[in-house]
Order: sequence, then C-alpha cells, then structure tokens
Amino acid sequence: MQQPRKPRKVTPQPGEDSLNCPLPPGWQSYMSPQGHRYYVNTFTNETTWERPSSVPGTPRSPGSQKSAVPAANGYHTPVTPMHQMEPGHMSLRKPSGDPQVGFGEHSEQECKGINCVTFPHPDTMQEQQLLKPTEWSYCDYFWADKKDPQGNNTVSGFEILLQKQLKGKQMQKEMAEFVRERIKIEEEYAKNLSKLSQNSLAAQEEGTLGEAWAQLKKSLADEAEVHLKFSSKLQSEVEKPLLNFRENFKKDMKKYDHHIADLRKQLASRYTAVEKARKALTERQKDLEMKTQQLEIKLTNKTEEEIKKARRKSTQAGDDLMRCVDLYNQAQSKWFEEMVTSTLELERLEVERVEMIRQHLCQYTQLRHETDMFNQSTIEPVDQLLQKVEPAKDRELWVQEHKTGDIRPVDMEI
Repeated sequence: MQQPRKPRKVTPQPGEDSLNCPLPPGWQSYMSPQGHRYYVNTFTNETTWERPSSVPGTPRSPGSQKSAVPAANGYHTPVTPMHQMEPGHMSLRKPSGDPQVGFGEHSEQECKGINCVTFPHPDTMQEQQLLKPTEWSYCDYFWADKKDPQGNNTVSGFEILLQKQLKGKQMQKEMAEFVRERIKIEEEYAKNLSKLSQNSLAAQEEGTLGEAWAQLKKSLADEAEVHLKFSSKLQSEVEKPLLNFRENFKKDMKKYDHHIADLRKQLASRYTAVEKARKALTERQKDLEMKTQQLEIKLTNKTEEEIKKARRKSTQAGDDLMRCVDLYNQAQSKWFEEMVTSTLELERLEVERVEMIRQHLCQYTQLRHETDMFNQSTIEPVDQLLQKVEPAKDRELWVQEHKTGDIRPVDMEI
C-alpha cells in the first residue's frame, strides 16, 4: 500500500457538518477510503454512516438500528453496521445507482486486492482523511501488510502492533529485573555498612575527637538501616508493580490476535469465492458469446434454446458474483470496524503501560531522594560533633586523667 496521502479537509455538503448545524458533543466526521463520510463518537468509539443529530431526543433517521461489533477480548464497540448502510458497501463498490456495478467490474485503475484486502489504486484514489489527524494513531497507519525482516513472509499491520505490545511487556519485565539488581546492591551495601560500624578500629580515641569518631561509626549503622528500608520500598513500590502489571497480558494479546486473524481468514475465504464466481461468470459469458455467433451462422431452434439457456446461466453467474461480492464487502467492513476498535484499544493499553512505568520510575527517584535526605540526617550529628572538636580541651581532659605530677625539677645545690 502506498504511503498515506496528506489528509484534506472535505467541504461539508448541504445538511452535513456546518456552522449552522454542529455535531453533538464528542462526535467527529471522517471520510472512508472511498470518500464516503461517516461519524465517530470519540467518547464511546461508536461509528455510524448516519449523521448524529445535534437535537437531544431526535433520532438519526427513521428505522435506524444499532448492533454491537463482536467483542475483541471483551472490548465492545456499539456501531451501526456499515455493510447495511453504506452505498456500495464501504470502500469496495463504486457509489452508483446501478446495482450491477460491483467487485467484478472494477478496473485495475480503481482498486486492487492485496492479500485479499481491497485498496484504492494509488494513482486514482481520492485523498483520504485520517481517522485521528495529527495524532499518529495506530488506527490510521497499519492497514497494509509488510515483508518480515528476512523478506520471506508478510506480516500484517495488526501483528506488528501486537509485537510492539509484547515487546513492551518484555521491556517492563527487564526493568523489574534491573530494579531487582539495584535492590541486591542496596542490601549488600547495608550489610557491609552494618558490619563496618561494629569494627573496633580506633575505638580507643579519646576526648571530643573520640566522641565524633564514635558518632561516625554509629552513623554507618543508621545509614545501613536507611538503605535496608530503601531496598524494601524498592521491592514493594517499584519492582513488584512492574512484575505484576497485567499478569495475563500475553493471554489477552492472543485473544486479540485470534479474533482479528479469524476475521482475516473469513475475508480471504470471501475473496476466493469472489474470484471463483468471477471466473465462472467469464466462462458463462464466453459460452453465451460463442452460441450467439453460432446463431448468426446457422439459425435453428436448437441454437436459440441453447442461447436462452446460456443467457440464464450467465445471468445466474452474475447474480452469484454479486452475492459473493456482497458477502466479501460485509466481511471487509466487519474486519475494518474491528481493526479500528482493536487498534485503538491497543493504543490505549500502550499509553497506560508507559504511564504506569513512568509513575513507578518517578517513585524510584522519590525514594532515592528520600534516602539521600535520611543519609544526610545520619551524618548531621557527626558534623555537629566535629565542629566541637577542641584539641586544647582534649589535651586538658587527657592530662587531668593521666598526669603524673605538676612539680617541676629544680637545680641541685652544694
């Protein structure tokens, strides 16, 4: 699929979005891939082809119905079925008054099928308005498949989004492991500090300096306690939340994967049926043309009957093709709706994951800051005693305790 073109602002038609007739709060209008307007409720993710009324209590249109899109991992989005309301079934038929204009009559210049998904031809397509302009939303940029890094297989856009989710879960796990290593360092550091505080080196220092030295050793024991508390809080307030956040995440992602994959398989099956029906119609048309040519050469009742029969078969083949196209369009519309719903949910989950990690890393820095403050408080008494160290006072106290006599010797007399 070609790179998305720059979205264009569509001029509202009479009776559509205008300054005189604004949309209700929370509703926005967008254009489908074929240029048909539809509406999205940004609060509930509800989508509909019919313009919601801005007058409370006013129905959108007579007889309009809602149905719920099948749940993706329990996530429901109420929508109006696009395949029931869209003229030409979403983006697969040209808007036309002729009901016979369908999938089988598209030229290569109008659209093309890529891996059973029908896209507008890049050379003739109308500019498509993004579903969420300026937001780089998942729901706008992952419709096509792409080659894997080895170039052997194709990977769907939805699979790429799932891979990002799983990678995010792995990064979250590795962050928890990193914090665990930090906890081990803190615990080992606290253990060594506590052991060092009990060391008897310089225990015989006396005086005010001895008091300061004893307080310094005691501060090591206090600091060891601070680091033990820090490691404990790291475990309960950072490591565990990182490990336990979305414990069933992989299982939930598999549900999303299977749900979208099943819809894609249904789409592929419908696409195959369309191709088969188109081939059958071509064969019936060739048979009818051949019999018509035979009639021009030789007129017989038998040939006329064969022509009637061939015409009936050709008509039936055309009806079969239209039915197959209709089923295909419904399947693609259903896949389209679920892709929008599911990608928006994955986007929400990713924002939630990043915000959760940010909050707990902020908690880490806060705990680290508090630890520094507590460590500072343990050293403050040491600073105070060091300020009071007086060599003269220490000398006085020591002399008083250890003096041997204050009478000095005198000269000997004859």
